[in-house]
Amino acid sequence: MGEADLARLPDPVQRYLRFMGVVGRPRDWSLRVRFTGRFRLSPKQSFMPCEAWTYDTRLELARIFHMRLRLLGLLPMRIRDTYMRGAGRMQGRVLDLMNLVDSAGPELDIGELTTYLNDAILMAPSLVLGSDTRWTFVDQSSFDVTLSDKGHVVTARVSIDSRGAPLSFSTMDRFCQDPERPKGPMIRTQWTTPVEGWQVVEGRPLPTKARAEWRLLSGPFCYADFQLDAASTAFNVKPGE
Repeated sequence: MGEADLARLPDPVQRYLRFMGVVGRPRDWSLRVRFTGRFRLSPKQSFMPCEAWTYDTRLELARIFHMRLRLLGLLPMRIRDTYMRGAGRMQGRVLDLMNLVDSAGPELDIGELTTYLNDAILMAPSLVLGSDTRWTFVDQSSFDVTLSDKGHVVTARVSIDSRGAPLSFSTMDRFCQDPERPKGPMIRTQWTTPVEGWQVVEGRPLPTKARAEWRLLSGPFCYADFQLDAASTAFNVKPGE
C-alpha cells in the first residue's frame, strides 16, 4: 500500500494501517499462527487448557482453524472451523471418532467469514486490502470495516487507541448457540475480541493476548482466552508448510 492509497481512507483507518506497518510493504497473501490458552463451551463450565492454529489466505479467500483440548479434562477433543469457497462449517469431534458438533448453513457462512475478517484486522490487514472491503469513518477512535465474498457481506467496528492500535473488534455478524437453549436455533449475537496488548515480531505489530466474548442477554460470556505464539507466526506460506 502506498501513500496515495492511504490518503483516500478515513483518518482513523490511516492511523490503524500505519500502526500495523502495511504502508510501503508488499501485501501479504497468507497468515499462519499458533495460540495457547483456555476455552469453555458454556458460562457454567470451567475453562480448559487448549492449543489452536489458524491459517488464512487471500488467494481464494479461506480460513482454517484447528483447536485441540481435553473435554472435562479427560477426553481428547478437536474443533475445526473452516471458511472455503463461500461456505462455513464447524466441527467438534471427541476421541477423533464421534461428532459432538457438525454444523453448516447460512449462519456459519456469515460467521466464519467474520472470523476471517477478525484475523485480518488484528494480525494481517493486507488480507482485506482490496475492492471487496469498505472502510467507514465512525469517530476519531473507531471505524467500521465491511468485507464481501461470494455474496456474503459482514461488518465490524474496530476501536483503536491514539497510536492506531486496535483495542477491540465488535460485530453482530456471528451466530451463537444459546447456552441456556443448547438444542435451540443459533441466534445472532454481538461478538467481540478485546486485545490486551501488542508486541513487535520481525517488524510486524501483533497482539500478545486477546479474548473472544459473546454478549448474551444474560450478560457477557468470555469463552476463549488466547495468547499468540510469536515464534510460530508466518506470512505468505502455503497450507501445511
